[in-house]
Amino acid sequence: MGDVLTGTASWTDPTLLATDWYPSEVRTAEDRLKHYASVFSLVEVDSTYYSLPAERSAVLWAERTPDHFIFDIKAFRLFTGHPTPVGKLPKRLREMLPVDLGKRSSLYSKDVPQKVVDEAWGMFHSALQPLYRAGKLGAVFLQFPKWFYFSRENLDRLEQARVRLGDYPMAVEFRQRSWMDDRHADKTLAFLKEHGIAYTCVDEPQGTTASVPPVAVATSDLAVVRFHGRRQETWDKPGVGVQERFRYLYDEAELSEWVPKLRALSKETRQVHALMNNCYADYGVRNAQQLEDLVRQASIPVHVSG
Repeated sequence: MGDVLTGTASWTDPTLLATDWYPSEVRTAEDRLKHYASVFSLVEVDSTYYSLPAERSAVLWAERTPDHFIFDIKAFRLFTGHPTPVGKLPKRLREMLPVDLGKRSSLYSKDVPQKVVDEAWGMFHSALQPLYRAGKLGAVFLQFPKWFYFSRENLDRLEQARVRLGDYPMAVEFRQRSWMDDRHADKTLAFLKEHGIAYTCVDEPQGTTASVPPVAVATSDLAVVRFHGRRQETWDKPGVGVQERFRYLYDEAELSEWVPKLRALSKETRQVHALMNNCYADYGVRNAQQLEDLVRQASIPVHVSG
């Protein structure tokens, strides 16, 4: 059986820092990561979605965490079809843009010259090398938007991303139900298995166009589960901020639903990553600790860093 790792989708969320979860003496970025890593064995880095990471950051993350601590890295938004503010591109990339594109407020990858996209991927891959060499890179996680439908063209995009990431493990999450509807689910999962891409299982509100069913399935030797909360009224509502969308605290019964699913995933994989994305106040860390306790009580192997 593979080990289960639990953690959250951020360790620096402002609403978490406003709670007393971190001891009063923990005040610096270094101390916060060290404290987090003393409690959990896994974290997801979401800052890499908003801006390309710096290699120096990856060096520090590796140095400040115990042996066997794992980072899942969220892919830069340009790579997943999200609008990307021009100002968030490194100067090197901005200087490669045609003049008219450089004047826009944001860009989609389809608008950007191929050489710029290639350079961005190269910078992203290079920046993660310190984590990979340290054995601390869990997966590069690509979250696609609700307008990313099942299609031959988008399957090709997934395959291209798999090639670009090379030896880095890759996971994908869909926010468009067509990938897992009755017509396409088998094709989706078969494609991911063929290319060694981890399907990201989700616990999230149901009943919207951005809802994907809570199917627990492994398509590689790594399984990933992300818990987004079950706040249906804000899940797909325009103009709702991140804090309101994910402001949901799971109760024990809701988390317990996942214990048999995690056991099944553990039997099929080398590792299971269970990540709380209900990043509001201390909800995520509380639920991650709760889930780990439930997994231990069920005698499912738990990964320990250090």
